[in-house]
Amino acid sequence: MKKGAFLILVFSLTVFAAKAQLRPQVEIQTSHGSIIIELHHETPLHRDNFLKLVQENVYDSLLFHRVIENFMVQAGDIKSKEAVIGDPLGSADLPYQIPAEIHPELFHQKGALGAARTNNPARASSSTQFYLVQGKVQNDSLLTHNEGRINSFLQRHFAVNNPNNKSLLDSIELARESKDSLLQAELASRWESRIKTQDFDSYTIPEHHRKIYQEIGGTPHLDQNYTVFGQTISGMEVIDAIAAVATDSRDRPKENVYILKMTWLNPPNP
Repeated sequence: MKKGAFLILVFSLTVFAAKAQLRPQVEIQTSHGSIIIELHHETPLHRDNFLKLVQENVYDSLLFHRVIENFMVQAGDIKSKEAVIGDPLGSADLPYQIPAEIHPELFHQKGALGAARTNNPARASSSTQFYLVQGKVQNDSLLTHNEGRINSFLQRHFAVNNPNNKSLLDSIELARESKDSLLQAELASRWESRIKTQDFDSYTIPEHHRKIYQEIGGTPHLDQNYTVFGQTISGMEVIDAIAAVATDSRDRPKENVYILKMTWLNPPNP
């Protein structure tokens, strides 16, 4: 191979590798304006699933179906496209879950993109539903309180997954199925006591996370319990505007807020 051609090949491979390492950026065009998010390489399962859904136009015309000011805005219910005002939403997605990818350096600062999920022992994420964090600025007292909430969630998580607790959990399920309220109450009390004795490594909010929560805000009580897989890099004012809309008793906006279209802005060249 001639030297010039070799140099061109090396340059092309270098450019391709550099572009492949860029964090994917997705534009979410909404009825309230445009939001641009950047996806994290540290959560490849969530990253790739989200990009696949974007390319398949799954999110286009869906609603923001759950909106709580100073907390987050949520979308991705695949049945919301046909929903009429007042319909209950939030339970529909595609028939699979994504394994949790909870990373110690990815946290719920303002603008974070997180994966919604049901209450399941593996903390597996919904295939389609996601939320964007609005949150609020935290002081030391709030951070200490939220650190306690994080550890309460973690202790319960490890208790649920402790094999020594399986027989008790099975008994609770049988009592629920038989609708034996007295037995349910007794077993629930035993379960709460069991949770409190569960050993686990307690979590401390890192100092650099605390600083961001104190300066920018977020929802720290979700840390280490839900997968964060992206971050808003433009359009935070749009999230604020969506979060401020009037909602019903189910936190659904009284006037529909749409995802008009999602676009992957920087796909690698073929």
